[in-house]
Amino acid sequence: MDQLAAAVLLPGFHGTTAPDWLLRRVSDGLGGVVLFGRNVVDDAQVTALCSELRSVRPDVVIGIDEEGGDVTRLDAGRGSEVPGNHALGVADDLDLTRSVAASIGSRLAKCGISLNLAPSADLVLTLDDPIIGVRAFGSDPQLAARHVAAWVEGLQAVGVAACAKHFPGHGASTEDSHEQLPVLPRTEEQLRAVELVPFRAAVNAGVRSIMTGHLVVPEWGSAPVTLNKHAIDLLRNELGFTGAVITDGLDMKAVGGDLAQGAVRALAAGVDAMCLGGMALDDTDLQWLIDSIVAAVKSGELSEERLTQAAARSLALGLPPSSVDAHDAEIGLTAARRAVQARGRVSVGTDPVVVDLVVDASIAVGDVPWGLGPYLRDMLPATEVIASRDISAEEVAKAAGDRTIVVVTRDAHRHTSARQLVTNLTNLDLDVVHVETGVPGPDLGSVARIDTHGGSRVSLRAAAELILKGTT
Repeated sequence: MDQLAAAVLLPGFHGTTAPDWLLRRVSDGLGGVVLFGRNVVDDAQVTALCSELRSVRPDVVIGIDEEGGDVTRLDAGRGSEVPGNHALGVADDLDLTRSVAASIGSRLAKCGISLNLAPSADLVLTLDDPIIGVRAFGSDPQLAARHVAAWVEGLQAVGVAACAKHFPGHGASTEDSHEQLPVLPRTEEQLRAVELVPFRAAVNAGVRSIMTGHLVVPEWGSAPVTLNKHAIDLLRNELGFTGAVITDGLDMKAVGGDLAQGAVRALAAGVDAMCLGGMALDDTDLQWLIDSIVAAVKSGELSEERLTQAAARSLALGLPPSSVDAHDAEIGLTAARRAVQARGRVSVGTDPVVVDLVVDASIAVGDVPWGLGPYLRDMLPATEVIASRDISAEEVAKAAGDRTIVVVTRDAHRHTSARQLVTNLTNLDLDVVHVETGVPGPDLGSVARIDTHGGSRVSLRAAAELILKGTT
């Protein structure tokens, strides 16, 4: 029974090597682990870490969030080498999307990672959404469905399991489930017609896992989807999904923070694998979770049959990936170039002033480098870069003089100060180029506007190239 309970757990941990206690747990049947930026130095180190884990059990599940674009773990120190979903949706080339996913998957497979907690199958349904944004392929459910399927196919072609998330769709929420429990303003009929379309496409493409969202659908009761049997039954019976259902992080505030209670309730609802990665755990924490699950079986709160089924589905995600080499170090920049869009005449001279307007990234994105300034300065060495959280139009105007000002924002529509800065600079009749790296919002009247559809390293470089081309 302890082995069955351990098999459904996918914890995170501290360090860039596998602790002895973790190796013992893996040997004794722990389902696997989820890697985060804190576990990553570079690909060679991740490969060594995965080899450590697989040396004690070859079929251990090793998962990671490598969506590309803004959400990256392998490239957390420098920004992703591929654009994210929104950029791929704008390019709208299924072969390109499939190839980008295969390139990511090949890199993960070479490291020894068997499960990628991607792609996001959510939609952009409100500009007030604080957590999905450019992680989604777009707002059109049919377009998103095509690209979700292509992404799944590309990733799984190299033997890495994909995970469509966050069922039934996070895009209509105006709250971040890392911080609170969102209630979706959607009926089941609306979900079927819109949000569920990309998930159905993922299932039809053979996706091996699906992640639940910590979201309340009022028609399904007060329990979030992760703990909601009706929601999981719909996924199984109506969408026909037979693979592993994985929770979003059980340590997220949306499910109350009690990991043991959350794990038992999720298992009882029909979920198979417990993602516990956000909060690094230790040996004592794992034993507490195992004991809690076993106690739930003994009390009748959770059936042994349900736990056995969950363990089997969870462990199936540990199949070691293949060694197919589909990695293409250049495909990300190719995709980013195709996604960048411009309005107006983009000409900045030889010595522009770049204002990288800094806002806090979401918890999902984390502390990943962002900003156009360094990339444009590489191409135009006289570029002055100002990275600021709070700067006035007057201060920028004084620093710029008669030079062109490039203001770089992330979801300016969600940040009043960012909108005001661009608008105020424009009202001063200054030469302003606005570069938006999030979901494109309203035009703020700048002389020129560039939308990158993401803040990845390659998307920022593509924007810098476009500016250079317009200038020279």
